[in-house]
Amino acid sequence: MSRAESTPARWRAATLAGLAAGLVVVVVGGIALREHGPGNMGTGFLAGGLLAVAGAALASWRAATRPATASTFERSFTQSGDERDDAVLTHALAVLGICSLPATGVAAVAIALGAGASMVLALLLFGQLAIGAAAFAVANHRH
Repeated sequence: MSRAESTPARWRAATLAGLAAGLVVVVVGGIALREHGPGNMGTGFLAGGLLAVAGAALASWRAATRPATASTFERSFTQSGDERDDAVLTHALAVLGICSLPATGVAAVAIALGAGASMVLALLLFGQLAIGAAAFAVANHRH
């Protein structure tokens, strides 16, 4: 569905369907990991996933009800912004993609050398989140 074909009702329906699908994935995955996963992986997955779904719902609500006061990230994340918002998100995701491959390689080598896999993967995830946030902030400042 292109933006030209998108209406507010379609956008709302697509947003609600996406949030519902995300909620189902988080709950089913969290329950499965609590049953079969190691340690507290299921609880962490549920907490992180529900936090992400809540953040997406908040961003969608702000972009829909107050688009003028919504942040660039909220407008670009919900695909309700203009060309500048799309360019900022595209640039940030490109930088994240370029940095993710070598970072994942370094993490794989660290695990192969005997580092704790859970710690290395947590550092990889938080590092990628930091790179994405920094790339978005820089792109938002430049554009």
